[in-house]
Amino acid sequence: MSSHTAQTELKLIGKLLLDAELHCETGLHVGAGKGSLEIGGADNPVVKDAFGRPYVPGSSLRGRIRALLEQAHGLAIPPEMVFVSKRRGQEVRIHQSNRPDDEVCLLFGRSPLKLERVTGGDIETTRATPARLTVYDAPLDGASITAQMRENLDDELTEVKSENAIDRITSQASPRTLERVPAGARFQVRMVLDILCEEDKALLARVAEGLRLLEDDTLGGGGSRGSGRVRFANLKLRWRGRSFYSAGAAEAELLAAGDVTALQLLANDAELSGKLSQ
Repeated sequence: MSSHTAQTELKLIGKLLLDAELHCETGLHVGAGKGSLEIGGADNPVVKDAFGRPYVPGSSLRGRIRALLEQAHGLAIPPEMVFVSKRRGQEVRIHQSNRPDDEVCLLFGRSPLKLERVTGGDIETTRATPARLTVYDAPLDGASITAQMRENLDDELTEVKSENAIDRITSQASPRTLERVPAGARFQVRMVLDILCEEDKALLARVAEGLRLLEDDTLGGGGSRGSGRVRFANLKLRWRGRSFYSAGAAEAELLAAGDVTALQLLANDAELSGKLSQ
């Protein structure tokens, strides 16, 4: 847990800007959730922008990192979770607490409201916590889809994976198709971590931990069936202190062309805090 307390005062010290490439090691499916199907199209299309290009929504990447951190820190258990939706068959449960040192709530924010715990009655969060971590939509790097790849794709930028669900009694097949961004594609990721107090400087280690967990897990749908294995590369971390915004001071480059391991080592370096000055 962090060293935050109920008396911790928040005032912008600066921002950490993390840029990285997200490489698809296997096909990636982040669903569009369309209510209708196109004739001849896949049953489950990927999300695309207004120009028809696949992208990774910041909400999908942010939510997956949050879920992995909750699991890693033992917070994905009924007493630690609340319902944010109770629609039958579509329940959504996430971690939420009222503890001032709860790093998940510090990173992803919380609002003062009354919520129903999965077990143990209601919880009323009286502590409003601004989210420190912002994750932007990650656009596709079009150059990563090579001419050779395009020759074998079902669409200009995506492939269609065919799957079968087999009835265990009758052996009857129920075919389905899944649109995916192909292995080899890469997306441009940007995250911004607001440092609002001295205690926030330790939160970079949680971000690095989340990225490392994701590399050994999956992103998007179909993960247990082979989709969604990703890797982060060419990480660049910059520091913009408050004087960058108030007086035009120069930014500081803390990491260039690194990987998640390098980011994690930097985040846990005792000397990092001294480099993050206003």
